[in-house]
Amino acid sequence: MRNGVLVINKPMGPTSHDVVNQIRRSWPGKVGHTGTLDPQATGVLPLMLGRATRLMRFFSHSDKVYEAQIRLGRTTDTYDAQGQVTAEGVVPDQNREQCLRLLSEFEGTVQQLPPMYSAVKVGGRRLYKEARAGREVLRAPREVTFYSIQLLQQQPDCWKLHVHCSSGTYLRTLAHDIGQKLGCGAHLEGLTRLSSGQFELDQAVSPTDSTDIWLQEMIPLEELLPDLPRLDLTQEEANRITHGNAVLFNRGKPAHYRLFYLGLVYAIGRMEKGYLQPFVVLRTELVSGQDKQHG
Repeated sequence: MRNGVLVINKPMGPTSHDVVNQIRRSWPGKVGHTGTLDPQATGVLPLMLGRATRLMRFFSHSDKVYEAQIRLGRTTDTYDAQGQVTAEGVVPDQNREQCLRLLSEFEGTVQQLPPMYSAVKVGGRRLYKEARAGREVLRAPREVTFYSIQLLQQQPDCWKLHVHCSSGTYLRTLAHDIGQKLGCGAHLEGLTRLSSGQFELDQAVSPTDSTDIWLQEMIPLEELLPDLPRLDLTQEEANRITHGNAVLFNRGKPAHYRLFYLGLVYAIGRMEKGYLQPFVVLRTELVSGQDKQHG
């Protein structure tokens, strides 16, 4: 089995691209990821292997869950602990009820300004390159959603949060904005991604594990995108789908489906006007029973 998702527990230090390159050196075939983690962040980094790379569009906008540690009283230019300190302030006394009230102000759909030290492009240039050159760039806020922000631990100058948010959310910006609200400044001191879509930290392996462990723990194509309904095809229908042809199909509503034949997923299809259109083809020929073990 060479096609599926390998959930990596990214260590602190390397970039997401460093981790991808590390896996590529030992893994035959394509390797891709659906979204980066900052070098100092740890946790869930799902890697798409082989034919699973064709499904990346379905995972790039998945919700995320993080555990974040926010240091109060100090602002940095990068909004995290790796940046230069730009301001310091006295942390006001806050009881738990006041903390919860403040955090609730950030929940829901909000406009968030990307940090200057980010990979967002403005005018064709990455913001972090402009920031390193000492330039502040006018940038538009982005709509993000905080589904929940829970206070796990409160110390006088450090809060530990459990955050469930939409894709594209910057926890560094959340930390910075909390500091601005309090009037003392703050930055993100630590960050662990606990989940990304269907992928959880307890499924993760180390990038230094052996390829045998990777093979053992890889999530196969058949277990991906469980929220999409499943349709089982006849041999004739599966054969048409693998060749990129539509199938007359009046057994479902307009939606995306996972298309199976003999227990294997062959494509992601889209139902339109009574026809099942292949949207992403994962197998280009029918697999015989003796070949099923090879994925």
